[in-house]
Amino acid sequence: MLSNDQSWSPGGPEAGSIRRVLVVDDSRLQRRILSQSLKSWGFEVVEAESGDEAIDVCRALHPDLVLSDWMMPGMDGLEFCRAFRALPGEDYGYFILLTAKSEKVEIARGLDAGADDFLTKPVNPSELRARISAGERIIAMQRELSDKNRVIRDTLDRLQAAYDSIDRDLMQARKIQESLVPDRVRKFGASRVSLLLKPCGHIGGDLVGMFSPGANQVGFYSIDVSGHGITSAMMTARIGGYLSGSHPDENLALQRCGEGQYRLRDPAEAALLLNERQVEDTGIDEYYTMAFATADLASGRLKLVQAGHPHPLILRRDGQVELAGEGSVPIGLLADVTFSQFETSLQPGDRLLLYSDGFTECRLRSGAMLETAGLLEMVAGCPPGQSGPEFLDDLFWNLTQVMSPDHGMEDDVSATLFEFNGP
Repeated sequence: MLSNDQSWSPGGPEAGSIRRVLVVDDSRLQRRILSQSLKSWGFEVVEAESGDEAIDVCRALHPDLVLSDWMMPGMDGLEFCRAFRALPGEDYGYFILLTAKSEKVEIARGLDAGADDFLTKPVNPSELRARISAGERIIAMQRELSDKNRVIRDTLDRLQAAYDSIDRDLMQARKIQESLVPDRVRKFGASRVSLLLKPCGHIGGDLVGMFSPGANQVGFYSIDVSGHGITSAMMTARIGGYLSGSHPDENLALQRCGEGQYRLRDPAEAALLLNERQVEDTGIDEYYTMAFATADLASGRLKLVQAGHPHPLILRRDGQVELAGEGSVPIGLLADVTFSQFETSLQPGDRLLLYSDGFTECRLRSGAMLETAGLLEMVAGCPPGQSGPEFLDDLFWNLTQVMSPDHGMEDDVSATLFEFNGP
């Protein structure tokens, strides 16, 4: 047995950094001397007499520390070190080369091969203890880092699984939201309504739609719910029910006037009912802007309410553009409000464009916003004679060409185009 000082362990098995040591030397005597010291310090020791044998041991046992002679027949210490570093595994193994070489060039070769430290033969026990102690600290830090990285990977895996689940839910929610706008274009006699809906994410807070309770009557709208994301999307689903084209009994913009017969309410009256319904819903802080219009297809009479929404554009057949609407507060923002109603007449060939502020508040490459003036220029730049869907698609494509690439679509973009072509 060694003395108490000699039996001192720089880490020992209880420290957990270095437990198993591999001693590689073609000299049986040198292996025995090193092994006895290491065992007396409490380490588990494995021996190998060549580099080839040592590699096989490393594959099976994964030693924490390797003490290898440099000069050996066959695979020398440098070749063994390179092969050791090439082995798969997460835990780091500390590698000390035993050599009689002391030139800086030779030491540099050893470091390039992957060695961590050097000991000059014959090995001094005190120096060996000190080098192992240094290795203990490095391995302890490496394993602590590996443990933290493992925790991070596990956490990221769980987050990815949660994200994938949310993403699947959002994709399904998008399909449900798209079902609120089943028809992108629909004819009403000679006239036509076309819709554009481009969410800035999986789901959005914009909603467009149309409905007709009978011949020569059509209603259409453009809505923008405050905020973004799931809450706004859920609000659009609720509002879609209030303005349902397939369930007229539930449509607040329609009034029963006989068995199975309905007529369009004035837009201001419909806005009032929608506002009352929104305010009555407790626990809901969201509001929405809306442009809702009705048209008499026999006379071309147009009625419009603009509740906080951007001013609609009347595109006359002669190329003139007019701003429509008198402005009112958004729906659901205040109780006990009235809504102003705008009325005008359309001639065959005239069009009405309702659009969300995703157009006018689009951020340009210059950093400024498109605003109404920019939208008017964009509308004027569209080829004449375009049909409804083509016109809206071209308008949106032109918007994507001028928007800032650094910001992209920051808000949902939607529009409703009514083309009046006479009775």
